[in-house]
Parts: sequence; structure tokens; C-alpha cells
Amino acid sequence: MQRRWRPHLLAVTMLSVGMGLAGCSSSAVNDTFDLSAAQVDVSTKASARSRQLLVADPSALKALDSEQILVRVSGSEIRYLKNSQWSDRLGRVVQANLVEAFENTGRLGGVGRPGQGLAIDYQLVSDIRTFEIVASGGDRGVVEISVKLLNDRNGTVKAQRSFRAEARATGTSNEAYVDALNRAFATVTADMVAWTLATL
Repeated sequence: MQRRWRPHLLAVTMLSVGMGLAGCSSSAVNDTFDLSAAQVDVSTKASARSRQLLVADPSALKALDSEQILVRVSGSEIRYLKNSQWSDRLGRVVQANLVEAFENTGRLGGVGRPGQGLAIDYQLVSDIRTFEIVASGGDRGVVEISVKLLNDRNGTVKAQRSFRAEARATGTSNEAYVDALNRAFATVTADMVAWTLATL
């Protein structure tokens, strides 16, 4: 996980609570966070090495798919982590890390994003259902991503599955909360990559 400083991009009005939620002003400077691509060591069918996979742009609700880091205060109430933001829109950050995780396995003939000119065999279509810090019942990062493996040759869905993981925050700083999210995302990514390669 990398952290950089850059000027605040979005102004969000929030109430101040114990875990670092507060109002932001246009003059505030935010910590900028990234996610880490999971390292996955898996065995897979030899045929997967000849397949090319497109990681489609993930879909997500507007509240999730922004540069802001979502915090769920209660079942129906959400806010955003003060003075913090993702390095890009969440969907793009997730997509980039999924591509890197698949590349790191060395088990595919090719993997990429739309517009990169792949001769595609399959598409991984994903929906980010949950990507949040839960502030009730013990602070923790929760990530859930639903995926479909789509045969690009005939448009049929070969398989689909939902992946979910949680990780407890080890402190009360913004860094600790984002680290919990990063660990939950790493688990989801590793499981997703292993499942995809075994299914191809």
C-alpha cells in the first residue's frame, strides 16, 4: 500500500465521530491511498496458459465508485473517511490490481483491460458490492465482489461466484482502516484469481 500527498479533490460534509469522520474543506490536504495486488500461487489446467482474459470495468453503486473511502456507521448510514482518498476512482483501482494479480501468476496467455487489443477468450465481469470500513461491532474492512466468467466467443456465462472477506483494523488511524480494507481485498483477489484459473 502506497501513500502520497496531493491536494484535496472533493469536498464532503460529514459529522465528527470517534473513528476519524469529519467535515472537509476545499483547502484540506488528503492522504492518498492505493491497494496492493495479491500474490497468488496456484496450480491450474495447462489450457489456461493459452487463454486471454479481459478484466472488464467493474460496476458499483455511485456511493462506492468514487475516490472517497466509504465508512458504514450503521445499516443504512454511510459517511466518508476524513482527509483520505483513493488514488483514483475505486473501480479503476480494483481493476488495475486484478489485472496485476492475474499477470503475477504467469498462468495466462494474456490479461488486460478494454482497449488493449487482446484477442479475448473470456471476460471477467465484476460488481463491487461492498468495499467499506464497518464502524459498528468492531472496526473492520469488508470487501465483497461478485464476478461472472463470460465466454467472449459466444456470450455465455461459464461460471459465476461472489467473494467476500473481512479484516479487523489494528488501530484507529486512517492508515489502520485502509490497511484493513487492503487485507480484505487481498483475500478476495487471491480467491478470485485462483477460482478463475481453475474454471478456465
